[in-house]
Amino acid sequence: MDRRESLRALTLGAAGVASLAAVKESIAQAKAAAPQPAETARERARAGGMPPLKIKDIKVIVTKVNGTSNINCKIYTSEAGLYGIGCGTHAERPTIVAEMIEKYFKPMLIDRNADEIEKIWQELWIAPYWRGNVDANNAMAAIDGALWDILGKRCGVPVYTLLGGKVRTGLRMLGDIQARTPQIMEDQIRKMMEDGYDHFRIYLAGGGGEGGGEGGGRGRQPLSAGGGTIDPRARKEAPTEGPLPGGRGNDVEYIKRLCDAFEYVRNKIGWDIEIGHDVHERPTARGGVMLAKAVEQYRPFFMEDIFAPEDCGWYHVVRQQSSIGIAMGELFVNQNEWLPLVANRDIDIMRMHISAAGGLNLARKVAHVCEFFSVTTAWHGPANVSPVGHAVNLHVDLSINNFGICEGRPFSEQLQELFPGCPEIRKGIRYSNDKPGLGIDIDEKIAAKYPPSGDPGSERGGFDREGAPRRP
Repeated sequence: MDRRESLRALTLGAAGVASLAAVKESIAQAKAAAPQPAETARERARAGGMPPLKIKDIKVIVTKVNGTSNINCKIYTSEAGLYGIGCGTHAERPTIVAEMIEKYFKPMLIDRNADEIEKIWQELWIAPYWRGNVDANNAMAAIDGALWDILGKRCGVPVYTLLGGKVRTGLRMLGDIQARTPQIMEDQIRKMMEDGYDHFRIYLAGGGGEGGGEGGGRGRQPLSAGGGTIDPRARKEAPTEGPLPGGRGNDVEYIKRLCDAFEYVRNKIGWDIEIGHDVHERPTARGGVMLAKAVEQYRPFFMEDIFAPEDCGWYHVVRQQSSIGIAMGELFVNQNEWLPLVANRDIDIMRMHISAAGGLNLARKVAHVCEFFSVTTAWHGPANVSPVGHAVNLHVDLSINNFGICEGRPFSEQLQELFPGCPEIRKGIRYSNDKPGLGIDIDEKIAAKYPPSGDPGSERGGFDREGAPRRP
């Protein structure tokens, strides 16, 4: 007994001492009998870990907000109230992704163990036989993200904890600057600098439409309601110019205008900010090499997608002739497209669209491979990635050492209402809300306010000045 108990026992006499001793003994026995947290965890592990959790249902939720389709899925489990949310947004082909989940993946997964994330991923990867199919990849990414969300919620921790824990508290954001004149461009940059931004991707004389909050994609044309392609005559009438006038087929004009924009920023604002540009495959292959050499003097932190995936061999040529930062990956869907570029150190920044490549389970592996070759991440995060997809990007980047930059804009009020828990941006930094799982949900009642329009998607092609098909 301690001194306080001893004094109390003296006032109570012998009977009091015996009574207190008995109480202490019973408390000690209760403590010894009660399983301690560590012991409970060990016993559970000895018994085979957490009891199996079954997938009971999978629901696809397609919404259209401000002209952009979101494809999400909700996986329900055998534990009442426990479900997960995933993103498979492929805005160009939403109906195909939705049908892939409903008709092919759902029948495979009902009554499967929800914690078999790796096994399920591998099965879904080979299920269509032809690997690297972007429609199947987005569908499996929705499943994969929801399973990670379930595991995090079940363990009571954010997904980034399951991936190894936070390496940083937040993600530095990329500022997109789309302006018609150099003065407007300068004003936009200075305004964002006041809000904490120091990395900018600039487009002069037109916008790229590639923000991370909301809005349509670049130059997209809808398909007809019946599923056929749009009338080619209508496509000719649609704008074919990219963010800079000239478009494919006039490399000199495009390079000159871009260099003028870079020089203006360096002269007016200086060298204490980083600037870059999304080339988006506009020049010819030879023009891409010329472009890389021409902009080198302005020290861009990245030039994005100089070449198409089918022209990736040209990156080795650029690497031999220029020291610019090279970002690539928006269209990657198969490891044979990106692995040689990483291993040969031909790119500096991985721009993969996570759902298009297969989801979080693959992205974490890609990030770790990239780390060994000093390639950083800048996952594709435009408007046509749902907030759930942005949350996936966030959790991966918080847990890796080789994070580079985060693409995305603040989410609209409509998206925040539809997706409670949207990641927030404060002073140019995106933060997690640190809730279990992905930390984000989808309100199905609100989703009913944003039904899909009924069209099967959209197409991204265009024509050059001679009427020939042009890459978007």
